[in-house]
Amino acid sequence: MAFLRAFGSYVPSRIVGNPELEALLGCDSDWIVSVSGISERRYADDTESVVDLAVNAATDCLSRARVQPSDVGLVIVASGSAGRRFPGPAAETASRLGMAGTPSIDLPMASAGSLFGMAIGAQLAALHGRVLVIAAEKMSAVISRPPLDRNTAILFGDGAGACLIDPKDGVAEIIDSSLHSDGSFAHNLLLEFDQPIHMDGRVVILQASRKVPAVIRELLDRHQRPASSIATFLMHQANQNLITRIAQALEVAPEKFYSNIARYGNTSSASMLIAASEWNAFRKDEPVVFAAFGAGFHWGALLALGT
Repeated sequence: MAFLRAFGSYVPSRIVGNPELEALLGCDSDWIVSVSGISERRYADDTESVVDLAVNAATDCLSRARVQPSDVGLVIVASGSAGRRFPGPAAETASRLGMAGTPSIDLPMASAGSLFGMAIGAQLAALHGRVLVIAAEKMSAVISRPPLDRNTAILFGDGAGACLIDPKDGVAEIIDSSLHSDGSFAHNLLLEFDQPIHMDGRVVILQASRKVPAVIRELLDRHQRPASSIATFLMHQANQNLITRIAQALEVAPEKFYSNIARYGNTSSASMLIAASEWNAFRKDEPVVFAAFGAGFHWGALLALGT
């Protein structure tokens, strides 16, 4: 048994609106909105690292949970945009939070990292106690590598989200999760070291629009719950059009899918936790589904029930 105790988030102060990218990339602001649903995103400054973002989101989460760093038994940090091969950001993040000596795990996963981290954390909470799951991404450093590609540069922003998983109590109980991976699509969405991001957008959208509804149905079927019974869906904020497609595939009103992509863009693994932190409206006995899809391909869903 494991519970969602609290969420937290952090986004940099610099707002980058579509007109700024329009001038840089030679594309129309209205076109950006039409293909992505994004109006603006946040960029970290040059001195702000993935660890800085992670520490800020984690601090917000622990403050909301009213939990001291010393009361956390395990730290999991997901990031697909860490600035070096090793060490990953997890150990440094834990140390900066005052958790030196606490076991810390890196999940070098883009977009789906926070969902996988939550599912893993729910299983490990019985062994380690409270698990702090953090996802932090500095995607602006990735998309600025030449040659600039307007199809990816318009999408991404920076930020971090965090979730505290508690083995005893919280705002919602984690009921179950379903996780999948398929490396045969590895070449369709990848980031080589010191290279620009490569994304075959058509394949990514096609596979995500099939696999996410399927994994949500798989999870809900195990618990004999129709998609219509879910109060809220909290997804990785990849693209507003994709979110709408998934809602349609599940025959669920799009309004049930919380969305903040218009303001933050796609913050990769951080996006789902940032969305959960902003939404934060769990109600007793109301089911909530988390879902994500990302490079790998990795995808999954998690079911929680408000307490």
